[in-house]
Amino acid sequence: MLAVCLLVFLQQDAPEPPSFPGLVRKEFVYEKAPFPECHASTLAESGGTLLAAWFGGKEEKDPSVGIWVSRREGGKWTAPVEVADGVQADGKRLPCWNPVLFQPRKGDLVLFYKVGPTPSTWWGMVKTSKDGGKTWSEATRLPAQPDGIGIVGPIKNKPIELADGTWLSGCSTEHEGWRVHFERSTDQGKTWTATAPVAMPKKFNAIQPSLLTHKDGTLQAIGRTKNQKVFTTTSNDGGKTWSELATLNLPNPNSGTDAVTLADGRHLLVYNHTPTGRRPLNVAISSDGRNWSALGTLEVERGEFSYPAVIQTADGMVQISYTWKRQKVRVATLDPKGFQPEPIAANGRWPEGR
Repeated sequence: MLAVCLLVFLQQDAPEPPSFPGLVRKEFVYEKAPFPECHASTLAESGGTLLAAWFGGKEEKDPSVGIWVSRREGGKWTAPVEVADGVQADGKRLPCWNPVLFQPRKGDLVLFYKVGPTPSTWWGMVKTSKDGGKTWSEATRLPAQPDGIGIVGPIKNKPIELADGTWLSGCSTEHEGWRVHFERSTDQGKTWTATAPVAMPKKFNAIQPSLLTHKDGTLQAIGRTKNQKVFTTTSNDGGKTWSELATLNLPNPNSGTDAVTLADGRHLLVYNHTPTGRRPLNVAISSDGRNWSALGTLEVERGEFSYPAVIQTADGMVQISYTWKRQKVRVATLDPKGFQPEPIAANGRWPEGR
C-alpha cells in the first residue's frame, strides 16, 4: 500500500511556478488530440485571430508526423486540424518538421515547414492561406539553389519583414555540421536568395536563429548552440552579411529558443536558463540585446518544456507557445505593461522568486 501511495505521489504534477509580474494566463491549446506526441509550435496573428501550429504524430521522425493547426476563437482554441503531411507522389509518407507561421504586413498567411527523413536531409515546403488559416493552398517545395542545398525556409523561428518589404528568415543546416545562414526575399516569397554560412569560431555549433531589430537599423540574431551558451550575431546591411558568431552570457542546453523585438523597442527572449536539460523554461528581456534581465519562469517541474515561439499581437500582448512534456502545446500570455525585470547575476544565476 505504501508503494502504491508513493507511486501516485511521484506521478502527480509538481506545483506551478509562482506567477510573475506581467503574466496574464497559461492555457493548453488542446487536452486531447489524435496523436500522442507534439513538438515545435509556432504562432501568428492573422485577421485579428491568434493561430498555433506544431508537428504531431506517433513520435518525432515517424512518418505519421504531420503539421497541425488550431485557432483561438471566442476565448477558446479550436480542435486541432492536420493541414500538411509528408505524403510523396509515389505514395510514400515521410515525417514533417518545424512549422513556422508568418503573417506579412500585406497578403496571405504563410506556413513554412520541412519534410524529410532527418534534419540533415529534409527540404523546405510552403503553403498559404487567404482566410487566416481556415483553409490552405496546395503545398509547394521551396526552390533549389546552385549549391544543391536549396532554400530551407525559416528553420524554426518566424521571419521578419524589413521596412522596405524584404522578408528575412533565420535559417540553419545540419548536413555538414551545424551552420547558420539567412534567406531573403524581395518579392513576397516568390524568389529567395541565401547567404553563405555565417563565420563561427572553431568547435562552435549553432542553429535556429531568431531575429531582432534595433532602433539604429542593426539586425541581431540569437539562438541555440551545442556550446552551452546562446549565440549572437549582427548585420548592418539588411541581413546580407553577418558578424562572426559569438556568445551571450546566457546558458543554453542545446535546445531551441525564440525572441521578438517588442513595439517599445525592448527585446524579449524565451529559453531554458540552464546549461543542461530542458527545464526550467524562462523569459528574459533586454534593451540592447546583450544585457538581459529576468522576467519570470514559465515551467519548473520535471519534464520537457522546450521549443518556444513568441510574438506580440496587435493588442500589445506577448504570446508564447511551447512544448509541454511532448504531450501538449501550451500558450502563455504576458502583458508588457506589468513587466518588472530583475537582473540576472554576472555568474548567470537566475534571481530567486522569478
